[in-house]
Amino acid sequence: MRLALYAPGLGYYSGGAAKFGQEGDFVTAPEISPLFGRAVARQAAQVLEVVESGDILEFGAGTGKLAFDLLLELEKLGSLPKRYFILEVSAELQQRQRYLFERSTPHLLPRITWLENLPPKFNGLILANEVLDALPVHLVVWRGPDLFERGVASRNDEFVWSERPLTKGQGKGKGEGGLFEAAHELCPQINPGNGDGNHSGEYFGEYISEINLSARHLMHSLANMLENGLILLIDYGFGQSEYYHPQRKHGTLMCHYRQLVHDNPFYLPGLQDITTHVDFSAMARAAASAGTELMGYTTQAYFLINCGVTEILAQTPAENVRDYLPLANQLQKLVSPAEMGELFKAIAFGKNISEPLTGFADGDKSRLL
Repeated sequence: MRLALYAPGLGYYSGGAAKFGQEGDFVTAPEISPLFGRAVARQAAQVLEVVESGDILEFGAGTGKLAFDLLLELEKLGSLPKRYFILEVSAELQQRQRYLFERSTPHLLPRITWLENLPPKFNGLILANEVLDALPVHLVVWRGPDLFERGVASRNDEFVWSERPLTKGQGKGKGEGGLFEAAHELCPQINPGNGDGNHSGEYFGEYISEINLSARHLMHSLANMLENGLILLIDYGFGQSEYYHPQRKHGTLMCHYRQLVHDNPFYLPGLQDITTHVDFSAMARAAASAGTELMGYTTQAYFLINCGVTEILAQTPAENVRDYLPLANQLQKLVSPAEMGELFKAIAFGKNISEPLTGFADGDKSRLL
């Protein structure tokens, strides 16, 4: 997955093909509507007001549309940060982001700095929209009390799945234990009664899912780096009990190619996106282990409405049909349970922020973590 997505010159995110929007493989919230970035800006403004001399750091900025809409709204609110950092692993996407600001808002370009590595310390808002879902995962197979890691082999010039027993100490990582430990901890939930020799529980047979150690390590690193401020993550996923639900026995791995969604990562490797849903419970544990406080967890719909997205829409006069109706339709896609409103979640972790966050005023879902 890492090679297929990030190999220099060959990986999906390092190639030059269109990825975002109707002409690409998938559509993200900032591409759907400027209302998304403008609403997120309201939360950003609160953080920048609380954190003295705070900056913004965005991960994986894609086309730059979120940064563009967010900074324009912060400018209207009189809350522009001194610096807006973008950490983007794709040189091709960096060029697109820079071109967007050069073409449309050159006066904001001096505030933007592109980074190759995490800074040692940070104060302000760390923002990641649809980033964790694109981090490489381990595929694990639970078969009763036995654990296997699913990898990739070559047979007759084609990629095929290949398994090996998962044993203690494999996939060892900093701060979060190894892959075996993470998989073994899930045994009681996935196959009750089969993880400890007690076979009295129901046995669900073979169960395949993902464990994202990379996301846990990133979360741990961000939390360690943050001195004062907020980490805000928006992505699609669930808490642990729903992520590893018995009915989700084939996992969440999926691929996107020209608006087609399927589950075969061996199809056109390097030319299609490969993603998995986010286990937000694991993110919460990783953040807590590095000393951050859970500040809120809710659906994207609640988060945007709490941030005043409907009021932002109302600023466009309803009689201006040419502008209002498209924005109203875009808002529907962002907040509707049948679209992005329920599946996508917002979660925030803070350090030295005592006041309640605007985006999490209603609709708290922390009990699901």
